[in-house]
Amino acid sequence: MVDPAAPILIFDSGVGGLSVLAEVRKLLPDAPVIYVADQAALPYGDKTEAEIAARVAGLLGRLAERYHPRLICIACNTASTIALGMVREVLETPIVGTVPAIKPAAEMTKTGVIGLLGTAATIRQAYVDNLEAEFASDKTLLRHAAPELVGAAELKLRGGTPDPAIFARAVEGLRAQAGGADIDTAVLACTHFPLLEDELGAAFGGKVNFVDGAQGIARRIAYLTQGQSFDRQQPDFAIVTGDKHDDPALLQAFEPYGIAKICSL
Repeated sequence: MVDPAAPILIFDSGVGGLSVLAEVRKLLPDAPVIYVADQAALPYGDKTEAEIAARVAGLLGRLAERYHPRLICIACNTASTIALGMVREVLETPIVGTVPAIKPAAEMTKTGVIGLLGTAATIRQAYVDNLEAEFASDKTLLRHAAPELVGAAELKLRGGTPDPAIFARAVEGLRAQAGGADIDTAVLACTHFPLLEDELGAAFGGKVNFVDGAQGIARRIAYLTQGQSFDRQQPDFAIVTGDKHDDPALLQAFEPYGIAKICSL
């Protein structure tokens, strides 16, 4: 039996996982949620695999021991492609990861050319190679690391206006590759990036369909928790590592997603 008050824990390096939380809310509006943003280590994309694996496994171990979640969602492509297997080995809690949505993109494309925007750490993973081989072997998958988009999403959710040149550079990184002019579908392989879909759409000229994994992740969480009771005994809250837990702009970014307060870890 699962404690009805046991939360779903959604973990990301920053605010990107809010794109996943938004979809979870649609399917499970009564589920208690704890959102965790590892702001102290943001961004993950410029770190080594060993650094990411050690940090994610360590943090989730502490969080699972303290909050006893019914399920943990690693709402971060970089962390999932690197550390998902390790975390599943050491924790008994069900774990849902986030991986680039290459399969639905391959089913959607008409030109056969798919663009993939992610962090440097994500796009170099063998996990992505395997997804391409399994689901898009007859397509052309062009990858580009766009780390600036992470900071742009963080800025946007805090009420700032990112430099449009950031989006132009991300798009040019794909378009400039052989076959890039034929991209009609783009995989947003970082949970921060769907928060910038309007800006990226403008930079692409409105000629590209975007695909991300948030809806599929939410469906998986709903499936794994079906039949369970939910009892939200306190308002949902976020946990932020580092010294930004008292940032008013960050709380303002969380509030539309049902997060009432921010705590430090």
